[in-house]
Amino acid sequence: MSIQVDVHLRRGAFALDAAFAAGPGLTALFGRSGSGKTTLIDLIAGLARPDHGRIVTDGATLVDSAAGIFLPPHRRRVGVVFQDARLFPHLSVRTNLGYGRVFGRQQADPAGFTAVTEMLGIGHLLDRRPAGLSGGERQRVAIGRALLAKPRLLLMDEPLAALDEARKAEILPYIERLRDEAGVPIVYVSHAVAEVARLATTVIVLEAGRVAASGPAEAILRRADLVPIHEAEAGALLDMVVAGADPETRLTRLTGQAGQLLVPGLAARAIGTRLRVRIPARDVLVATERPRGLSARNILPGRVATLTPSGAEVSVEIDCNGALIAARVTAAAIRELDLAPGRPVHVVIKSAAFDPAGIGTLRPAVAI
Repeated sequence: MSIQVDVHLRRGAFALDAAFAAGPGLTALFGRSGSGKTTLIDLIAGLARPDHGRIVTDGATLVDSAAGIFLPPHRRRVGVVFQDARLFPHLSVRTNLGYGRVFGRQQADPAGFTAVTEMLGIGHLLDRRPAGLSGGERQRVAIGRALLAKPRLLLMDEPLAALDEARKAEILPYIERLRDEAGVPIVYVSHAVAEVARLATTVIVLEAGRVAASGPAEAILRRADLVPIHEAEAGALLDMVVAGADPETRLTRLTGQAGQLLVPGLAARAIGTRLRVRIPARDVLVATERPRGLSARNILPGRVATLTPSGAEVSVEIDCNGALIAARVTAAAIRELDLAPGRPVHVVIKSAAFDPAGIGTLRPAVAI
């Protein structure tokens, strides 16, 4: 399942000229306010009409201006989840969920209803009304309602923006399950780098109505020049597996292509669980010799892959056994350490640099 978008629209001083394609998983639209993210969501949902262009998803043409095709929203089979859940306050959760099936003109499917409520963890909420739910629970119900319409595509426009950190932590694992298990491609808008890093399969960077870059999340988010909101939050994404834990130090041992990492706060993760681990470039040190006598628990050998100057700093990519880790180093340090592509180095990462809340789960698990 995939989506192809090539649309052009002008509204006053703002012009949108965006083209991208994305496959299964979660595609994040990422960029500054006013870059065109929500406008793109509206065009895909049918809430706005492009001046010209084409949108195709799952082999179905939603818009083709050259052919005179513009499907209205109710014929697109596109589910939309907004910042606020927009549930009917006077109806139970069960009845709110039923509106997804009715809107999508779907026959009753008890097995599908059960599968969705179990995946989103809302089966115990069915007889409650929205006023009795937390913000995270309301958003999970809104997602369930959209899924029960059996969409060919799910649009999520900053669904966590109105939630506090506790509610975000509550709902993020369910969005991960949605990405990995629902079989529906997702286009997801967010301003939060950590959120995009945890969830996205593909990242589309928008700048002033144009696609500045697109590609796999791990390739886009380690480049400071492509993280337009907080470039200091650029960093590496690594696919790791839980290999064990030390109850004395309370550190969990993760293994992956880059090597071994010791990370705190993951004691509840079962051995074999696949994780996506984000390492902000600002938390990475580069040494030309293996350090000794350091408190840092994570030291990985590698070679300098690329150097990209950016003002007084340089973005450095280090190849650790095929996995790329990003670091931000001053230009002065580059000169003093004589760093250049191909030079052997060691990457140093403190265990305290890892935020357990920003470590996502990938499915399926791996047998150890």
